Amino acid sequence: MEIDVDRSLCEANAICVGFAPEVFDLDDEEELVLASAEVPANQVERVTQAVASCPKNALLMRS
Repeated sequence: MEIDVDRSLCEANAICVGFAPEVFDLDDEEELVLASAEVPANQVERVTQAVASCPKNALLMRS
């Protein structure tokens, strides 16, 4: 499973960081950073919650 971010939609409000800080982070310029495009198996549930909770629908998951 992979995760991607549509940067034209992302507001970097960090809701995803709250759900899965091992996968998502904000850099010094308040831009969303992905630890890796590949979602670790032990983070799938948390990343799924983050995707569902994104207020701008900026996160995309694909298998």
